[in-house]
Amino acid sequence: MSTLSKAAILGALAAFIATPALAHGHCKTSKWGKDDEIGAANHVTPDQVMMATKLVKKGETHPLGIVIDPSTPAFPPRGMMVQVVQPNQQGGQRLSAFGYEGTYNDDLAQLWLGIGPQIDGLGHLGEEGLYYNCNDEKDFAQLTGLTKLGTHNIPPLVGRGVMIDMAKHFGKEVLDGGQAFTSDDVKAAAKAQGVEIRKGDVVLFHTGWTDHKLKEEPNTWVSTEPGLSNDAAVYLASLDVMAVGADTWGIEAVPPMKGDKLFYGHVTLLKENGIYILETMNTGRLAEEEVKEFMFVLGQARIRGTVQMIINPVAMW
Repeated sequence: MSTLSKAAILGALAAFIATPALAHGHCKTSKWGKDDEIGAANHVTPDQVMMATKLVKKGETHPLGIVIDPSTPAFPPRGMMVQVVQPNQQGGQRLSAFGYEGTYNDDLAQLWLGIGPQIDGLGHLGEEGLYYNCNDEKDFAQLTGLTKLGTHNIPPLVGRGVMIDMAKHFGKEVLDGGQAFTSDDVKAAAKAQGVEIRKGDVVLFHTGWTDHKLKEEPNTWVSTEPGLSNDAAVYLASLDVMAVGADTWGIEAVPPMKGDKLFYGHVTLLKENGIYILETMNTGRLAEEEVKEFMFVLGQARIRGTVQMIINPVAMW
């Protein structure tokens, strides 16, 4: 990642930190109860799962996670490293204890879990030290892992997925960095494309950003992005959806549109409503084939106390 891209992001982050927040103590108890830790995942019921299965009509599947490696840019200081090792096989040794001349490879990884395709858990972003369901950071955010709101608590997310092509709506292959789409834009695009957003849905937005920028302009890709405006996040939350995602690394416009707060859609969705965020989703094929509705399935790795998790959800239609 270039110094310029790091400076751009860190500058934006500084502006975010400096933004006046609401008074400490501002929170509301979840509609799912004061002890709830899974938020909108409560939408996953037998009825929702059975409804979603009926969306599979062609038997097509598509991975919504992109492939990542140590060169994949990420919000600083995030990164990753992978090493493949052959334990106890130095100098041509073989593992005769297997009963044959065995050999094997293992792998080690040092990485941030908030890199590439990821789910943001409800303990990821709050305001004034408060997170989803009035959880205070002093009570649950430990160095060794979250004691509440960890992504290991999230049940399999199964439901109806919908995709809204914002690039198509604006008549472009890829939206510009910093281009925000508002609630009115989302409504207009959904109407024009015949997409109805329903309670419990997983709503994905295609902007063309990752398909057109990640390989060709990685520094640009990670320094800015098109995405939701603050009021678009409020609108989606009002529809009682389960998750909101996009083919961008942060889902919101960076830099934000005039009058908006940076990454405040995260606060609206995660803290205020318990709605999950899915970042860097692989939406290109869905846009190309005009897949607007599909069955969405996600079973993330269950590592206790994690804030985020690298994911590969599957779209089926």
